[in-house]
Amino acid sequence: MSEAVKISPSILSSNFGKLGDEIVALDKAGADYIHVDVMDGHFVPNLTIGPEVIKNIRSYTKKVFDVHLMISPVDKYISEYAKAGADIITFHPEATENTQKTIDLIKNEGKKVGISLKPKTSIDVVKNFLNKIDLVLIMSVEPGFSGQKFMPEVLSKVKEIKKITKEKNIKIDIEIDGGINFENCKTATEAGANVLVSGSTIFKSNNGNLKKNIELLRSS
Repeated sequence: MSEAVKISPSILSSNFGKLGDEIVALDKAGADYIHVDVMDGHFVPNLTIGPEVIKNIRSYTKKVFDVHLMISPVDKYISEYAKAGADIITFHPEATENTQKTIDLIKNEGKKVGISLKPKTSIDVVKNFLNKIDLVLIMSVEPGFSGQKFMPEVLSKVKEIKKITKEKNIKIDIEIDGGINFENCKTATEAGANVLVSGSTIFKSNNGNLKKNIELLRSS
């Protein structure tokens, strides 16, 4: 039996004017995780959510906060985001001088660890850490802005990571983020992804019917 697909809606596409209500709606609609994109205007060309916002929305749901830190240098911010309510903290290898140290910092906060690979980042930078982390996030767009077009060429990385983890019996989430919609979600899961991040498709398709859109992504 194939592994159940988890859906992690990206609140980057939500209405920030009523963010608490949006979180409640995603919870009721059956989201598995809540994906929070943190951008610093330095590592990526955009600014988004700080730890205070996460702290303020934490009380609206018990669902896993899947926090993707696109900030550099990342280490000095980990404790703040952990205390704010992140459950999974994902970072980019390019944002740290010592990947193992960053993994240890996150684990010492009692949080799950993710490593994210940008479209042009080789999986070589994560291979030696697969048995020490909980999640690999494959970016299928260049990080920084929502609404970009899916890059199918990254699926080879998903397949390779799936192959390695299967051979070595490593239990890990393989997450994909960027332009995920009803047309490409099946190819992503067939390649080996078991967590789909989606923003625009969940919030804007079918007149914003969150439950329907989440179910369609999960079952396609």
